[in-house]
Amino acid sequence: MFDLRYHVASLAAVFVALVIGIFVGVGLSGRGFVNDAERANLQARIDELRAERDTAVGRASSADVRGEALDSFAETAYPELVQGRLDGKSVGVVFVGSVDQAIAGTVRRAVADAGGRVALMRALRMPLDTESIDEALGTDEELQGLSGPERREQLGREVARELVAGVPTPLLRRLSATLVEEQSGISPVKLDAVVVARSARPQQGETQDFLAGLYGGLASTRIPSVGVDVHGTKRSPLPIFRRRGLSTVEAVDEATGRVALVFLLGGARPGSYGMGPDAVDGVLPDAPPVPTPTDE
Repeated sequence: MFDLRYHVASLAAVFVALVIGIFVGVGLSGRGFVNDAERANLQARIDELRAERDTAVGRASSADVRGEALDSFAETAYPELVQGRLDGKSVGVVFVGSVDQAIAGTVRRAVADAGGRVALMRALRMPLDTESIDEALGTDEELQGLSGPERREQLGREVARELVAGVPTPLLRRLSATLVEEQSGISPVKLDAVVVARSARPQQGETQDFLAGLYGGLASTRIPSVGVDVHGTKRSPLPIFRRRGLSTVEAVDEATGRVALVFLLGGARPGSYGMGPDAVDGVLPDAPPVPTPTDE
């Protein structure tokens, strides 16, 4: 949960390496290569590293306790913290790769708990079938300019625009058969926020260029756009999301992650939040104002 664990592991590795070095040194000392003064210095260094290791382990244990207490508090306070913050808002969910049912369920529940609804979900097939995409684009004079390897990033930006804008979607309709693996919700629908998750492995080449455009395109819209992962994700996409301008939430499957997600979707200050090494802006953003009902 806390990146301090990684420091503890690193320190332990250093300690082990030093001890091995000491054993070698002791072996050499038997042959007259290490004098008493050098042996005393080495022993002092071992004692110093032992103390540093014990301090780090203690801090990690304390951090775990504080983290568990914080998550327990967030779980208890969660209903009050999120209530009404997404009232009447429509949220889209975009999966890069197949739908991850655990993430989809978590996002749906969090949005519903806050008074909103997931109005649209799209799972994009990865990697791109570039030949089929160019073939489909080539049959439409207005879309031909988006075909070809040098246009993949621009294509991603246009797909992002159509996903969230609530306007006619000629590009998505044309590419639906080859680009969209699974979908729910009627398009076009004007979204108030969007959540992005990656279930596919990291991509390369033209697909990577397309995703750079997709993430950047979502980030450039006027609505909150948030990339998420779950606790324990290997090769987390959050650094890539953040680099392309998306807000991010680590461990959206935990109470603090769900609160951070709702706050960001509700208009909190963009940033990267959570309790791990990718959460560069803290655990939670400041809570945005709760929307006030408007008279019809």
